[in-house]
Amino acid sequence: MFAEQRHELILREVRERGSVRLAELVDRLNVSMVTLRRDVEHLAGQGLVNRVHGGITRPESVPAPARERSLTLGMLVPSATYYYPVVIKGAREQAERLGARLVLGVSRYDDDEDRTQVRQLVDGGIEGLLLTPSRQPDASHEEWLAGLGVPAVLVERRAELGGPASLLDAAASHHAHGAFLGTRHLAELGHRRLAMVTRDSPTAPRVRHGFLAAVRDLGLAEPVHLDVAQEGPSREQVADVVAAVRGGVTAMLVHNDEDALLLVQALRTAGVRIPEEVSLVAYDDEVAALSDPPLTAVAPPKAAVGRCAVDLLVSRIQEGPRRPAQHVALLPELRVRESTVAPRA
Repeated sequence: MFAEQRHELILREVRERGSVRLAELVDRLNVSMVTLRRDVEHLAGQGLVNRVHGGITRPESVPAPARERSLTLGMLVPSATYYYPVVIKGAREQAERLGARLVLGVSRYDDDEDRTQVRQLVDGGIEGLLLTPSRQPDASHEEWLAGLGVPAVLVERRAELGGPASLLDAAASHHAHGAFLGTRHLAELGHRRLAMVTRDSPTAPRVRHGFLAAVRDLGLAEPVHLDVAQEGPSREQVADVVAAVRGGVTAMLVHNDEDALLLVQALRTAGVRIPEEVSLVAYDDEVAALSDPPLTAVAPPKAAVGRCAVDLLVSRIQEGPRRPAQHVALLPELRVRESTVAPRA
């Protein structure tokens, strides 16, 4: 269990019960007392729990934002079934900690629905908006973003220099950094000829940027670029991947990990062995651990992005335009599993 998961479970126990003994949490989390005390120290330092002899309690004082007034925050996401559920969860829990209510809208990657959902949220009385447009904001978003009517924080979208969202607060995973980590891991194993497999998405350009930066900086061979259709890898695209492996590619970075799972199944059917013939790093770590073999994956800090976005929005509501805007990039981590090994001699 990762530290973030332990922290969420500890906070849920304290919220529901008011107080809990450390001995109970050791059994509940199946960790050592040393690890638990470290977790408690971290949460207490943030003011989220109070330490007492032998246990922890819910903080007696309500956070300052909740004392002043209860806020209603809106959140627009393009999907509630892939990637964004963890972002939503992080945002919801942080809003609750701050005494705020979160109202959700889902646009299903449709520009018109973006605008419809936001209008409904604003008409419903939200005081601030966590905003993930269906695609990267461009000139066509300028008038809409300027007329939102409430403070907004861009979430998991890049605030491009000079772009229509450049003056908004923003919280996002640093996807280029994540792709660099995955590519460097493959290079450190000894792979020199890599492929990047991706579909079109708002995130893909940043993943490609990190991949290409690593290839260049690490002196790797010219990479192969392979596409995946929106509904998943087609028969022709699987054939392209197989041909790349037969042609000397020994490792791949695949964005996203749902496509990576489909690709693993198709490659197995084609007689390509993973990781013996080709190592594979997935991107997103939504379901990568459930593959056979479990996939090494880049894991964006989704819950932390949601929490950070809420903090930025509440601060913006409280302090107004005098507060300098912030663009916060949170770093993904690499989770190494069984799908990456050194290339065969």
